[in-house]
Amino acid sequence: MTTEEIAKKLNLTAQLQELHGQNPFKVKALTNAAFRLKKTEISLEGKSLEELTAMEGIGKGIAAKIFELQTTGKLKELEEVLSITPLGVVEMLHIKGIGPKKVAQLWKELEVESPGELLYACNENRLVELKGFGEKTQAAVKKFIEFSMESKGKFHYAACEKTALALVEFLKKQTGSEFISLSGDIRRKSIIILGIEIVAAVPEKKINLLNFENPRNIPVHVHTCEEDEFAEVLFRTTASPSHLKQLETFSYRGELHPETEEELYAGYELDYIEPELREGRGEIMLAQHSKLPKLIEETDLKGVLHNHSKYSDGMSSLSQMAEACRTLGYSYFGICDHSQSAFYANGMKVYSVQEQQLEIDELNKKMFPFKIFKGIESDILNNGSLDYEKEILETFDFVVASVHSNLKMDKEKATARLLKAIENPFTTILGHPTGRLLLSREGYPIDHKKIIDACAANGVAIELNAHPYRLDIDWTWIPYCIEKGIMISINPDAHETAGLLDLHWGIAAARKGMLTKETCLNAMSLEEITKWFGAKKK
Repeated sequence: MTTEEIAKKLNLTAQLQELHGQNPFKVKALTNAAFRLKKTEISLEGKSLEELTAMEGIGKGIAAKIFELQTTGKLKELEEVLSITPLGVVEMLHIKGIGPKKVAQLWKELEVESPGELLYACNENRLVELKGFGEKTQAAVKKFIEFSMESKGKFHYAACEKTALALVEFLKKQTGSEFISLSGDIRRKSIIILGIEIVAAVPEKKINLLNFENPRNIPVHVHTCEEDEFAEVLFRTTASPSHLKQLETFSYRGELHPETEEELYAGYELDYIEPELREGRGEIMLAQHSKLPKLIEETDLKGVLHNHSKYSDGMSSLSQMAEACRTLGYSYFGICDHSQSAFYANGMKVYSVQEQQLEIDELNKKMFPFKIFKGIESDILNNGSLDYEKEILETFDFVVASVHSNLKMDKEKATARLLKAIENPFTTILGHPTGRLLLSREGYPIDHKKIIDACAANGVAIELNAHPYRLDIDWTWIPYCIEKGIMISINPDAHETAGLLDLHWGIAAARKGMLTKETCLNAMSLEEITKWFGAKKK
């Protein structure tokens, strides 16, 4: 074991002991020793305990630990603190700008147990009001985590789209060709992207990416071809392997070099299949029988449900959120601040609920015909109950029921917990059903069919949370929801006015799931959704 490796082990031991509030003198001794070893080039290999003890700045206790690491490869003290610390919390110790004490605070007070969960907490502004943190620390932490995630080679679609579209325009200008398009998983709007693929009908020597700004260093691959091959190469590089394999069973009777993808699909005697759908999940059979649905568009949305304000953990006031929604052209806005059990998100006590509802009444008079609906994001408690008593729940126009705590559940427990919440007569929409955070935290396991069937039986809509780190319910389950007659609500879960724009990512995922405006809750007009909420309450 090298001197550097030993220094890292000693430093980690010190950090974990400080995290758990152990002897500060031991922590300081370990930290100092680790610092000294990092600065030295002296090899510790093969040194006896006596030789280690005689080294300057290395006491008897530290020498014993170094000797233990050299001879066994392990350190008992380190193993002990590792055994009582979640792996994700250990990873959080590597985040610049926060030390062990702050990590302990995040773990104990916010129940954050991984860098991914911490990133989401930053996006919900949970660190702003936390003692010892603030906006600057939150921004620095967020930037560091995002960089670390992206360096692992996987990206949220939202992190890539702007760069990808800019690259297309860059290449068009550079080459003078209009035969340039996105391709691959980014053209299919996959929720996780490995890189940016481009098809360009130009000679390879014409392409030079040296001056292209790619701040996130997203991998780029350009497929070059002749102009008469453009549609074929674009089709072949866009489709998933499963889509291409299924298409092999069809005979192609079209032109040798079709000019467009529409002509290419017609050559297979199929209707045109939108890029988002080319996943090999039944879209070819639907195209064969002209049964592909008209996919939902952003312009189909008439209102925005599930949003937060300063009443809980939002950064904008209720009036600012509502005005921003109206400015974007929507007819209604649903406020869903956190309920009282969500202490980590400044959940609203009963008096805050009453105060907010009075403000909503005043704003609705001023903003007519625009309407603010009185909603709440009610925590689904550990036993499946909703937050608040019946007398409070019945004051809301609609209730989004979501799990935020005690996420470490097996499939049976998680399913039972959600089922009880769905069966509660006050539940209007089931919020982010699995609690996942893409690239950060797997959702708790649920029996999707049981949950969806229960929503159908109880007239409960299901949320497609449009935040690019959630996109939950997963798009692959949307066709089953539609089959069961369930309305999908595309909700931004916005915590500030800019968050309303996250609907863009929700639409992308919804289209992959073949959602139409007829099966989207917030594509209803104000009059329609008012009636729908009223019927649900009755």
